[in-house]
Amino acid sequence: MAYLTKKELEVLGLASFGENVSISDKASIYNPGKITIGNNVRIDDFCVLSAGEGGIVLGNYIHLAIYSSIVGAGKVTFSDFGGLSSRASIYSSNDDYSGEYLAGPTIPSQYLKVEHADVSIGKYVAIGSGSIIFPGVTIEDGVVVTALSVVNKDCAAFGIYAGNRRIRERNHHLVDLANKIRK
Repeated sequence: MAYLTKKELEVLGLASFGENVSISDKASIYNPGKITIGNNVRIDDFCVLSAGEGGIVLGNYIHLAIYSSIVGAGKVTFSDFGGLSSRASIYSSNDDYSGEYLAGPTIPSQYLKVEHADVSIGKYVAIGSGSIIFPGVTIEDGVVVTALSVVNKDCAAFGIYAGNRRIRERNHHLVDLANKIRK
């Protein structure tokens, strides 16, 4: 995997980026001026970051795995020590599929109804492979979203979720481990 050099990151035009940022040269970045990236972040091949008006904020120690995506007009905040597994997606915009409207980017706007809402992902959050996070969702600190989940409701702290259903509690020990890294 080839990563962009520091000079290439500067030319990319991100709002800001920290130290030890590795972005694959095969990742797709749209509207980079609305994207802020912290320290120790890795973005793998074929990831898509498409920032709308609200922008995308990635904290420190974040990993976006191959084929994952963050897309939409609302603000997406992904806090420290988190990860988005392969083929997982976070959407801050979504078409209305009720049948009252048409859907898709080629349709004139008067025939569309698109919801835009901020998405907030807390610290120590792991989102499993193939999962989808919908607009307006808040995932609190310490949550794990299991693989192939569809999340359209908020997730309370330190739970393990299969879709919108909390199935277990998660150990808080990871906070102590993260504090050791911060020192």
